[in-house]
Amino acid sequence: MGSSPSANATPLRIWPALVLVALMLITRFGPSLLEDEISSLWMVPLLGPMVCWVLILIWWLSVSRATWKERLVGLLGLIASVAVTVLLVHPTMRGPGIFQFALPMGMTAFVLGLALFSTRRPAIRTGIALLLGFTGFGYSTLLRSDGLTGSYSFATPWRWSQSPEEAMLAGHQPEVAPKPVGGDANSAALAAGEAEWPGFRGVDRDGRARSPRIATDWTAKPPRLLWKIRVGPGWSSFAVSGNLLFTPEQRGPMETVACYDAASGREVWNRQFEARLEDPLGGPGPRATPTLANGQLFVTGATGIFWRLEPTTGVVVWQQDLKSVAGREAPMWGFCSSPLVAGSLVIVYAGGPGDKGLLAFDVGSGELRWSAAAGENSYSSPQLNTIAGESVVLMLTNAGLLLVDPATGQERLNYAWPYENYRALQPHVLAGTDTVLLPTGMTTGTRAIRISKDKDKGMLSTEDLWTSPKFNPDFTDFVSYQGYAYGVIGGSFACIDLKTGERKWKGGHYGKGQVLLLEDSGLLLVAAEQGQMALLRADPSAHVEVASFPALEGKTWNHPVLVGDRVYLRNSQEAAAYQLPLSAQ
Repeated sequence: MGSSPSANATPLRIWPALVLVALMLITRFGPSLLEDEISSLWMVPLLGPMVCWVLILIWWLSVSRATWKERLVGLLGLIASVAVTVLLVHPTMRGPGIFQFALPMGMTAFVLGLALFSTRRPAIRTGIALLLGFTGFGYSTLLRSDGLTGSYSFATPWRWSQSPEEAMLAGHQPEVAPKPVGGDANSAALAAGEAEWPGFRGVDRDGRARSPRIATDWTAKPPRLLWKIRVGPGWSSFAVSGNLLFTPEQRGPMETVACYDAASGREVWNRQFEARLEDPLGGPGPRATPTLANGQLFVTGATGIFWRLEPTTGVVVWQQDLKSVAGREAPMWGFCSSPLVAGSLVIVYAGGPGDKGLLAFDVGSGELRWSAAAGENSYSSPQLNTIAGESVVLMLTNAGLLLVDPATGQERLNYAWPYENYRALQPHVLAGTDTVLLPTGMTTGTRAIRISKDKDKGMLSTEDLWTSPKFNPDFTDFVSYQGYAYGVIGGSFACIDLKTGERKWKGGHYGKGQVLLLEDSGLLLVAAEQGQMALLRADPSAHVEVASFPALEGKTWNHPVLVGDRVYLRNSQEAAAYQLPLSAQ
């Protein structure tokens, strides 16, 4: 197979390059096989291949035994192949797609060509290796990227195939719900502030749902599909009031807030603004869940547009631009803060340098009332809790935990726990206590602190209780129930003891799924990354999955919503409503 020696040809020292190719494959795909460690190894599949192909270039130029002319030709040929690839690939493949997909494939093909023909004349072996390398690079021009999965692998369909967003837009002639949709009942409920699910993760932003007892035998009594529709991409959830659902989504160049009829899934209204966040890792679309309060709807767009809308019509009451107010550009994954309404103020996180990290706007006028420095980066949302007898806003950022007075923005506590990577989780206040869990994913884990108040000086202070490096939920929020916390860790589900932080068990395969506690049933409803809806027992002794079925198609990172016996799910391509069976007991 072209392996006979040629005169005047020095065989290449090929084994270092083969070792680097093997190492490149291990770093690219190995961590996804180690679910228990994927959170701590998240940078390996992103940076490992890049380091390896750089080392392959160094090998080629220094110790490969190729002639200097051969090395120069090979280097220039590889540079030309990469340049052509960058010009021809689908726009979604540029950036991470080039570094994590095109370059490893091209370099692997180049090395294999050299290995097969290492004893042939320089012109032959280098020419064949470059041809194979160009083919490897060129394969990526046939693909597009739909972003990363939770295990840090790319979803790469053929570039000519229709994306879910394109399919939605091509057939988007929404079946408009008849008027009135609940009519006066919806308006009255909204005006009275009676939203059943007012926003991100429920009333207290803790993923806790009160509902009738749910039946667990889904074989005999399966959940009933009420409706399923196509939606634009986005990673937010729903706010629910009466017969109205609210969620933002991307529709081509337009960032869209849509209102749907909860009974039928038919569109009631939409409000659009020309803006689009292109995220090559997660995918496009808004991230923040809308907030319903005092008969009004508040929405944060991924590019920084901050709206107050009239929820029955979608009319814009006022609008702000977080980039302008905070003096910063949109962060890597966009503005993700779900608005928090506290009295006459609506509070949102913008981040960035200076004292404009946390912003409070007047609900009525939209004018800025106060601002506070709050770290430079966070994908969490402010939340309102009572700590040590005080009503405070909690904000978890890369700098640590900040507590401020909701009326004035005055700092009440600044607990320093700096973290170089992103924080995308909510602080979790244990019910009936002054203990707060600070989830910090990847290598750091979760810390429990107790906050107390000096009765004489009125100052807040903290006491560290424990830190659990094995409870590192990344961007999947968790819940607590009867002394234990439950959440997705590295693709599986896990339980920890809240007294010690000790992990009790880990099991199942849910990807980067989100969980909802069905408190009255002692159950955990999981929206798995692969689109399944699973029901688990909140049992500290073992992982017990009692039911599961495929609910959605496509990558699902969005939080589920439960109102009564109806669960509302969405992801980046579709939304659905299911009626859960109720227990006779």
